[in-house]
Amino acid sequence: MIDSKGYRPNVGIILCNDQGRVFWAKRKGVNSWQFPQGGIDCNEDPEAAMYRELWEETGLKNEHVQLLGRTRYWLRYKLPEKYIRKNSLPLCIGQKQIWFILRVINGSETEVCFDCGEKQEFDDWKWIDYWYPLQEVIYFKRKVYKKAMTELGAIIVPEAVPVNAQGFLTKPRDQ
Repeated sequence: MIDSKGYRPNVGIILCNDQGRVFWAKRKGVNSWQFPQGGIDCNEDPEAAMYRELWEETGLKNEHVQLLGRTRYWLRYKLPEKYIRKNSLPLCIGQKQIWFILRVINGSETEVCFDCGEKQEFDDWKWIDYWYPLQEVIYFKRKVYKKAMTELGAIIVPEAVPVNAQGFLTKPRDQ
């Protein structure tokens, strides 16, 4: 499903633990790491898509996590020219995403399993410091990661996300 502007609706998932560290997953067969994410099916709402993608990509179910929040608006990124599949119609130029932040319920990380969906996306994972992904995710996703992590970071690490006098989030501090 691609919208009229060429963006594929998608959800992004930030899983955190009680220490404020986040789940960082390695894409199967390559040394590329990212947060779980995936497409929204036709007539599927973003929250339902998030729980479906969570299970397909990590094996975690609703009962393994606590939903803490979501981004208020769609966040978009364009694909670099070399990643656009010119022969596919409708043409997809990027993704628009609603991001969710979830807390893994104590001990539930033992349920992580990467072969629940039709196609295995990941083959390894680790807990990392909250802001680490901003320097490590593939370059064309960095701005979206920064927006999502800044907005949602206030929920789990409020002291790490500066707020200006008007109460709005500002850019994250350097680690």
